[in-house]
Amino acid sequence: MEKEAPKRVNLGKSIIVPSVQELAKESITNIPSRYEIENGDQPDRPINPSLPLSIPVIDLQRLLHGDFKNHEELDKLHLACKEWGFFQVVNHEVSASFLETFKIEVTNFLKLPMEEKKKLWQEEDNQEGFGQLFVVSEDQKLEWCDMFFLITLPPELRKPGLYNKLPQNLRVTLESYIAAIKDLAQTLLNQMAKALGIDEGEMTELFNEMHQTMRMNYYPPCPEPNKAIGLRPHSDATTLAILHQLNDTVGLEIKKDGNWVPVMPLENAFVVNIGDALEILSNGVYRSIEHKATVNRMKERISVGTFNSPNIDSEIGPAKSIIGPLNPPLFRTQPLTQYYMEFFASKLNGKSHLEVIRLQ
Repeated sequence: MEKEAPKRVNLGKSIIVPSVQELAKESITNIPSRYEIENGDQPDRPINPSLPLSIPVIDLQRLLHGDFKNHEELDKLHLACKEWGFFQVVNHEVSASFLETFKIEVTNFLKLPMEEKKKLWQEEDNQEGFGQLFVVSEDQKLEWCDMFFLITLPPELRKPGLYNKLPQNLRVTLESYIAAIKDLAQTLLNQMAKALGIDEGEMTELFNEMHQTMRMNYYPPCPEPNKAIGLRPHSDATTLAILHQLNDTVGLEIKKDGNWVPVMPLENAFVVNIGDALEILSNGVYRSIEHKATVNRMKERISVGTFNSPNIDSEIGPAKSIIGPLNPPLFRTQPLTQYYMEFFASKLNGKSHLEVIRLQ
């Protein structure tokens, strides 16, 4: 019997706002008051800026083909997920030449004339397209970032009117990138399941039709970077986020032991972070980490985040294969669509969404 195609799900909407990129072209010396962030969102500096911290680096080939007796790279991955929630992946088999092509196509896309972007702008009832996310009120402070957001997998959930309007060269490159990131996410999740003791069949069933979204980010130069924020401190709702930075402008910072630690991306590496859904799935063993994006006075920053989650019609909760009398569930189980709609309905605010799901 032919399997029924998944129904399109609208995970939420965001109030439509002007383009920051267009504003930055006006050579302004002061940012408008709506972009001046509130004190609670200020991009505070690290407690000790000279602290020699950097996120762990995982060699994918060693992880998959290393010494099976001592599991050194798997142990390293497990520790990174428990103590950092962030790591970089190298030797991932996505070629440098392909990533260069992807960089060119995405950069050209994010710099399309405004007349072309308007055809791909968000609509009032849907968050996909150009704009900003998590804007829930007309007086809310805005971020110094334009983004393009879309559902990428499964293909049946894509918004045809949006996806089919993308430039042809970008669409071709995008298809290969989507597939490569899905494979990488699945590989990493399988290794994490091994480290956590989650049943292989349970993990396969959860992710056999992985739900994937993508966010292309453009942070223009900002005349007053200490008054603005590119992306507020938050943890991701997703299971596994995979970030590719397209230029060398540093902006991503993660919160580690009370310090904001800048992430220095390695060339052709992917930055991977644990999302709230994986903290839930691991029953608190792995930790999602607050992170933010700062902005630069002189340089633009461009990045692409891909967010990988279980099947859209699944439930999210602690993995059944690791729950028992000695490991009771720390989080409630709920439909994934409900979980995401509640997340997108609020402005970003640290790990507050995860706390709503935590059992008291």
